[in-house]
Amino acid sequence: MKIILASQSPRRKALLELMGLKFEVIPSNFEEYFDDDRPVDEVVKELGLGKALDVAKNYPDDIVIGSDLIVVIDGKQIGKPESEEEAKQMLRNISGRTHQLICSVAVVCLNRDYQKVETETAEVTIDKLPEDLIDEYVATGTTYDKAGGYAIQHPLLRLYVTKIEGRKDTIIGMPTNLVTKFLKDFNINSQEIDIKETDSRFFN
Repeated sequence: MKIILASQSPRRKALLELMGLKFEVIPSNFEEYFDDDRPVDEVVKELGLGKALDVAKNYPDDIVIGSDLIVVIDGKQIGKPESEEEAKQMLRNISGRTHQLICSVAVVCLNRDYQKVETETAEVTIDKLPEDLIDEYVATGTTYDKAGGYAIQHPLLRLYVTKIEGRKDTIIGMPTNLVTKFLKDFNINSQEIDIKETDSRFFN
């Protein structure tokens, strides 16, 4: 039995490595969607579980970990920007405000009839972002693979983050406490990670 991460996110990969786990990366082809008519917790659970199940069908003997992150602003579910202008508008929307990040972790092992998914929620408050900084950040090209169009650990944005409530690993993309909790069901010991701003793998 092996562990598979159903994500190509370098941040999720780094978190599992910090936990001391040995695993393979097999990205899911599950298509993301949003539905503002339903609770975000419900949607993000479906997305994380959908990613895990998409990979697990080809690896039924193995433990597959799926995860998803949705940013919520004014009750609206925000995914990854698809254009430069959309990325800039997302940053304008979070500028000078508090927003929520809801992240799911799903663990699936089909041949053991195991399927669990839970979420963690964090809140981030960001100071007013100057327009030239928004332009500079979007120009780095790092915005397009991130929910909400940003990463708090990026050096251009980090100084504008005034308050974080919740786990930093949730914001980065995978609450490691949930991974640890589920893997215990397979008698696999792992250490949840308390991310520090001195960790150069996430904050540089």
